[in-house]
Amino acid sequence: MHTVLKSKSKEVTINTAGPLAIIGESINPTRRKKLTACLLSGDMSYIFELAKSQIEAGADILDVNVGAPGVDEVEVLPKVALAVSENFDVPICLDSSNREALIAALRVMPGKPLVNSVNGEEASLNAVMPIVKEYGAAVIGLTMDDDGIPNDPELRLSVAGKILERAARIGIPVEDVVIDPLVMTVGADQKAGLITLTTIELVRKEFGVNINLGASNVSFGLPDRHTVNQAFLALAAGAGASCVITNPEKLTATIRASDLLLGRDVYAGRYIANYRKMVKLGLIADAGSGKS
Repeated sequence: MHTVLKSKSKEVTINTAGPLAIIGESINPTRRKKLTACLLSGDMSYIFELAKSQIEAGADILDVNVGAPGVDEVEVLPKVALAVSENFDVPICLDSSNREALIAALRVMPGKPLVNSVNGEEASLNAVMPIVKEYGAAVIGLTMDDDGIPNDPELRLSVAGKILERAARIGIPVEDVVIDPLVMTVGADQKAGLITLTTIELVRKEFGVNINLGASNVSFGLPDRHTVNQAFLALAAGAGASCVITNPEKLTATIRASDLLLGRDVYAGRYIANYRKMVKLGLIADAGSGKS
């Protein structure tokens, strides 16, 4: 199944057959005081730096989140999202739970953005689904509802079904709903990763839709988070994930390697191209051809 997103002149397809699409997570003020200051002042220079570095590192789509204390999301989200889209020709993922901010941004965005996100709560479905339909966007559906986040893959599957049913009811095509099975930290529950991986498999088997992950959540609170994130991404790709919100500067190489091992990279072309680019950017050292 193909979920097609658009910028000014470019299309990006999230595809259940792969390769994994990368949504760059860095334009988010959480734990970024410098970004919060820029959002408050209206200075776009640092935001553009984050956009550029993520695209260079392999991001296909850019997540834009402006939720920070003192920031008027209704005013700032459309300004930042539009500025990024005008300066960088990649689709935008509008990351907000504020309905009015989403409407303001969707009114001015070129192409076809992705909305992050809706969930199975009635209030969320009623607030977000109609505007996704009205503006012809695609949407990420989180597998949680009015009872919270289920700790059972079958219950998360049920919530996914509810979101897809509601989308169909108001005329949103099934391919425009990307299901997020939710990633919880294994530091608090050692079965959290397995629950997510099982949910991915169930959703793919039952509905055949694209699946997104906020991958780095799995390692929260643990030492050497990068190693845990790498392992989880590879397992999630094998289970059927087709899209990840992550830091491309740290994890694009793992994503390219996962696609290669899953038979989605002809003659290792994407893996090798990414390796050469990372060497050129100075993000990794040149290790040669790998010959012993």
